[in-house]
Amino acid sequence: MNKIAVFSSGGDAPGMNACIRAIVRSAIYNGLEVYGIRRGYSGMIKGEIFKMESSSVSNIIQRGGTILKSARCKEFTTKEGRQQAYDNLKKFGIDGLVAIGGDGTFTGANIFYEEFGIPTIGAPGTIDNDLYGTDYTIGYDTAINTAINAIDKIRDTADSHERVFFVEVMGRDSGYIAIPCAVGGGAEIVMIPETKTTISKVVETLRTGWSRSKTSFIVIVAEGDEEGTAVEIAAKVQKEIPQMDARVTILGHVQRGGAPSAADRMLASQLGIACVEGLLQGQACVMAGIVNSQLVYTPFIDTISKVKAINPTMSRMIDILSV
Repeated sequence: MNKIAVFSSGGDAPGMNACIRAIVRSAIYNGLEVYGIRRGYSGMIKGEIFKMESSSVSNIIQRGGTILKSARCKEFTTKEGRQQAYDNLKKFGIDGLVAIGGDGTFTGANIFYEEFGIPTIGAPGTIDNDLYGTDYTIGYDTAINTAINAIDKIRDTADSHERVFFVEVMGRDSGYIAIPCAVGGGAEIVMIPETKTTISKVVETLRTGWSRSKTSFIVIVAEGDEEGTAVEIAAKVQKEIPQMDARVTILGHVQRGGAPSAADRMLASQLGIACVEGLLQGQACVMAGIVNSQLVYTPFIDTISKVKAINPTMSRMIDILSV
């Protein structure tokens, strides 16, 4: 292996730049030529490929987002699109790929390897922390700290006006952001896709709290909860408790931005190096991750298909601490 390329795909996450930096410099350290691909699979198809040097990644470790940009790409789902991507990689003599992203990114990389044999190693870059094969994903720590910082401010106004705030955080399929936000933000209720929390349960919890002279409440809602969005849930609860003074805050994409935390910079750097070294060791179609403080390589097929379950102890903590 002489030449590798790195790209980011799917949703951006704080720490992706730190990972790109580690990949580029690790490749150079190991005597490899390294290329960047802009805009993920779309850039691979369009030939947006350029050589990177050590200076290409100077002063980016502290920056959020990704200098390589990211984009969705329907063309890569077709055989013709993947053929064009392969042809472009061969023009540059690229022998291996490092993909920073999530399950959609890894699904594409797995198919690409089966068809054309270019080995790819993935770095888990997603704020959702829902990828099987790693305890933490790049961007997760920063995202929950950003969310908790906002929730702390919401708590101040909720207490001042004696209100119930329904705060929606990201998590279409997972409560990995919602759970630590609820524990760390002192929320009374959390609603996540993995467990069913009914409207009647929310109403009961609020009424019980009022009976104990509680005057303000925080309800954390993962965007993918089965009862609906925070707006929909607040409206349902309002019907049951018309006198409730409620407000809704949707944190949205603010959770994806900002300078990565120290933990995310460390994780991204460690996994970036692991991706390059994995390619040199002959690994292919695996994701580099950290499990119980140990580096592991998990096959893409497992990362894509296996569910990373929420620890039920975490939900129980909220019940205990909200008394």
